[in-house]
Amino acid sequence: MDILHQFGLTDWAVVWPGLILPLLRLMVFIAGGLMLGNLIEALNWTHGVARIAAPLVRIGHLRDVSGAAFSMAFFSTVTANTMLAGSYEKGELSRRELVFANLFNSTPAFFVHLPTMFFMAVPFIGDAAFAYVGLVLGAAVLRTAGTVLAGRILLPPLPEGCITCRLDEEASQGWQDALSKSWRRLRQRLPRVLYITVPVYILMYCMNRVGGFTAVREAMAAHVHWLSFLNPEGLSVVLLHLAAEFAAALSAAGQLMHSGMLDSHEVVMTLLVGNVLSSPMRAFRHQFPSYAGIFKPRLALFLIGFNQVLRAASISCVAAAYYWWVV
Repeated sequence: MDILHQFGLTDWAVVWPGLILPLLRLMVFIAGGLMLGNLIEALNWTHGVARIAAPLVRIGHLRDVSGAAFSMAFFSTVTANTMLAGSYEKGELSRRELVFANLFNSTPAFFVHLPTMFFMAVPFIGDAAFAYVGLVLGAAVLRTAGTVLAGRILLPPLPEGCITCRLDEEASQGWQDALSKSWRRLRQRLPRVLYITVPVYILMYCMNRVGGFTAVREAMAAHVHWLSFLNPEGLSVVLLHLAAEFAAALSAAGQLMHSGMLDSHEVVMTLLVGNVLSSPMRAFRHQFPSYAGIFKPRLALFLIGFNQVLRAASISCVAAAYYWWVV
């Protein structure tokens, strides 16, 4: 009981809003994402995007399942990762090919969050939102393009496949058949995902309760003196990006911009820096539970780590280009 009390698991007023409600919301999103992805897959609505991905897949020496997952990622990253995990477990993808296929989905995965990010940023920072969101999107496109180029160099050429054939393997005959197949796949996939996701999410909650993430944030905040190229007032935005959610950083950035302490270019730079510094911990906290439910935990950590290193590198590149352009 002492351990449960330490983690705040005996206080319903704390557990409900802090653990149970967010966990239920995550489970609903995962189930909804899987069901939507299954339905889209069953109805073959991904053909158009799959055809667009086909030239990139051929150039990057990627397998057909990579292109099919790319098209699915515009609708559901959970389903896209499930497709890749299934192919990896069947031996159709090597570990290296799985990494490349996962990185290839950087652009469509970003599009899932783009509307929310954009419409959250506009009220706070106005026109600067176009530059910020555009640069983060540019970084995602850069990662996808870099994956294609690296695959061209590092992966062996493959016989030309048929991406849309992967989406046609279990084509449905109408809505009723599609719903039936989608529900059957959901019942097969969801328990395996939640079996890992739920305990991992609870572990993340307990780490947060005992101050694990706070200690990491404080350690990072104590070493921001090397960000001397930023306006000193902008450091508060970076620290809020580390210590709180994106909305808090936007609120601070908007207030500083409206008061004249930061111009729009400085706001964009501080938000980009905050994005780079806060993303690894945020990805581990929010992505690891769902990734660990789809891939094996060790592989999930490896994929998230690889993604975050390249994400930080790509955003740093576009931030450096932006800084050089506006200074």
